[in-house]
Amino acid sequence: MIGINRAKTWILIAALGGLFALIGYAFLGPRGGWTFLLIALGINFALYWFSDRIAIASTRSKPVTEQEYPRLYAIVRELIQAENMPMPKIHVSDMLQPNAFATGRNPEHASVAVTKGILQILDEGELRGVLAHELSHVANRDILINSIAAGIGMAITLLARFAFFFGGSDERNNPLGPFAFLIAWILAPIAAVIIQLAVSRSREYQADESGAILSRDPKALASALRKLEAASRQVPAPATVSPAQAHLFIVNPFRGRDAARSLASLFSTHPPTEARVARLEEIRRNVGLG
Repeated sequence: MIGINRAKTWILIAALGGLFALIGYAFLGPRGGWTFLLIALGINFALYWFSDRIAIASTRSKPVTEQEYPRLYAIVRELIQAENMPMPKIHVSDMLQPNAFATGRNPEHASVAVTKGILQILDEGELRGVLAHELSHVANRDILINSIAAGIGMAITLLARFAFFFGGSDERNNPLGPFAFLIAWILAPIAAVIIQLAVSRSREYQADESGAILSRDPKALASALRKLEAASRQVPAPATVSPAQAHLFIVNPFRGRDAARSLASLFSTHPPTEARVARLEEIRRNVGLG
C-alpha cells in the first residue's frame, strides 16, 4: 500500500508539471512551457514542505499538551502503538463545527487536529474511531497526495483565468494555439475537479476501512460519521477555512451549503455518508468487529 501511494504521489507531481508546461506552451510558446514548468516545481516544493502549516493556520488549530487533554493523548498513543507509528503532534481548533483532520508530508512529520465541537458531541468510542481514521490517512501517506491533488486543482483554475486575460500564443508552429482558450477555460477546470475528487473520495473509503480495523470498532466510527454529518449541516465552517481544504476533514465542512444534495454529491470531496456507513457495516459483518 505504501509503495503504491508513493508511486501515485510521483504521478501526481509529474501530472502537475506536465500540465503547467503544456498550457504554458499553448499560450506563450516554448519559453512559456519552460517557465510554467519551473512554476510547477515551485508549487510542488511548497506543498511538500508547508501544506501542514497552511492547514493548521487556516483552521486556527493550536498545539495542546497531555496535561490539557489527557484522554485525547491516551487514545492517540494507543492507536499509534497498534499501528507502529511515531507520535504525531496533536492540535485542537476552536471551531464549533465538529470535525477532525490530519496533515503532514509523512508519519514522521504528521499532525492530527480535532475541533472543540467534536470533543463535545462524540463519546470515547466514537472519538477513537475518528482518530483511527485520521491516523490511517497518515499511515497510508494520503495527506501529501491529497495536498498535491488540491494543488493541481487550484493551479489549473488559476491558469484558466490566465487564459482569459492573455489568450493563446501567436506562434505559427504552435498547434495548440487555436484551441488554447477552450482547453484552459472549459476543460482544464473540469479535469482539476475530477482529479481532486477521484483521489480524495477513494482515500476516504480506504481510511474508513483502515480506521475501522485499527480501532476494532466499525460501529463506533459509523455512529461518529452520522453525528458529524448531521452537525455539519447545522454549524457552518468558519470563514478562515477554504473550500479547497474540504478534502482534509473527515466530513465535508461545507456540506450545509449544498443546494441540491443529489447533484452536489457528484462533486463532493467526500463520498456520501450513507455509503460510508454501509461499507462500515459490511466490514463489521465480514470481519466480526464491533
